[in-house]
Amino acid sequence: MKKITKTAFLVFIAFGSLFAQQEKGIVGYNNWLNSWTEFKPNKIEYDEPTQILSGTISENIKLLKSDIYLLLGDVFVTDSTTLTIEAGTVILGDFKSKGSLTISNGSKIIAEGTQTDPIIFTSSRSSKKPGDWGGLFILGDAPLNTYGNGSSLNNGLRPADFNTISYGGENAESNSGILKYLRIEYAGKKTIDYGNFSALTFAGVGNMTVIKNVMVSYSEGDAFNVFGGDTKLEQLVSYKVNQNDYKFNYGAQSSLYNSLAIRSPYISSSDGSRCLYVSSYDDKESASSTKKSTNVIAENLTLVNISNDLESDINVGLVQEAIFIDKDTSFLIDKSVISGFNPAVLLDGEIKINNENLQKIQFQRTYFNNCNGNIFVKGYTNNDDLESWYGSRSFNNVYSKGPDSQTFIDVQSSRNPDFRLRINGIIASNDFIDDNDED
Repeated sequence: MKKITKTAFLVFIAFGSLFAQQEKGIVGYNNWLNSWTEFKPNKIEYDEPTQILSGTISENIKLLKSDIYLLLGDVFVTDSTTLTIEAGTVILGDFKSKGSLTISNGSKIIAEGTQTDPIIFTSSRSSKKPGDWGGLFILGDAPLNTYGNGSSLNNGLRPADFNTISYGGENAESNSGILKYLRIEYAGKKTIDYGNFSALTFAGVGNMTVIKNVMVSYSEGDAFNVFGGDTKLEQLVSYKVNQNDYKFNYGAQSSLYNSLAIRSPYISSSDGSRCLYVSSYDDKESASSTKKSTNVIAENLTLVNISNDLESDINVGLVQEAIFIDKDTSFLIDKSVISGFNPAVLLDGEIKINNENLQKIQFQRTYFNNCNGNIFVKGYTNNDDLESWYGSRSFNNVYSKGPDSQTFIDVQSSRNPDFRLRINGIIASNDFIDDNDED
């Protein structure tokens, strides 16, 4: 009996260790992309809008699944108002007026879709294109690293009151609402003076805000843009956007967990766009040295560049780095997958390679696959010091060259792709819980 018990225990330990070794990239016993995501949004047609949202909303309002809504121009939710959106509701961003939605500081959005009935923001056009409409802006009163306690959006929005686009404060635990099981498609309108809108902007948003299961696809601007604040981001998807997938700036204190960025060299901007862009400021003189610099903790990310011919696309300059880390920031990535980039990571040229900076920029237990180089400093072609540092056993990083078909479970499916890591036929998983539960 003792022998049997001991054998069973050893098998259990071995089995558990086997799974533990595969815990890289997005994880889940089931494919959590199923049901609520959409990788061919141009194939879906919606009815004509039955309700119009325009101007300023200053009283609590609930949008219903039974109606289809049109965002006409820049729409602002103000005066501590709560905008509630029923699961399954469709909101169309007007193409002609480049509709957008801003949740002002002090107001809330409760957009809680379900896995089988997500909330959808998309273009009003039947033939949809990136940049058809504006995007979503969520503003809060969490800290920034700029002088003073606040700032304002400077991107061409036209509110009736300047305070409507102000954000920032001292409340890291502020609550701007819930975004859950939500899709944002074809956003990112271009402006003459301010560039492209982001599909979803969090400005001074606090950590009591729920941000989980949100997909951005075909944005002409950044997918997720975080200005300062203290955010917890979980199970996000950025799919074939033109600019950055996840951008952090102005002292953002953010955790990004179990999330995915899928890039295409035939869609991404050629003048600088990455899966992750981590910065503390645009201009150092505008940042206060007494306030926190940007700090991003990323765990279980999958960053993948889907290419028909990776070597050729790299040679003609269509593929860039997956991650760019600017000076005066802290960044940690753990148990993640970076596949198909040129190189995997680029550090700003002003970052000196010394112990102090290397303690602030950490890569551990990460799977670097099919990248043309791993970690470099901008302007330098020799990365021997970085290879030696991050290649040591203490970081437990893995380096490989393998096609997508052997690296991921199923990237070819247009309906239900599965970007969980496959190593020796074993699915990357960290639990035995049914992820189809809508909790």
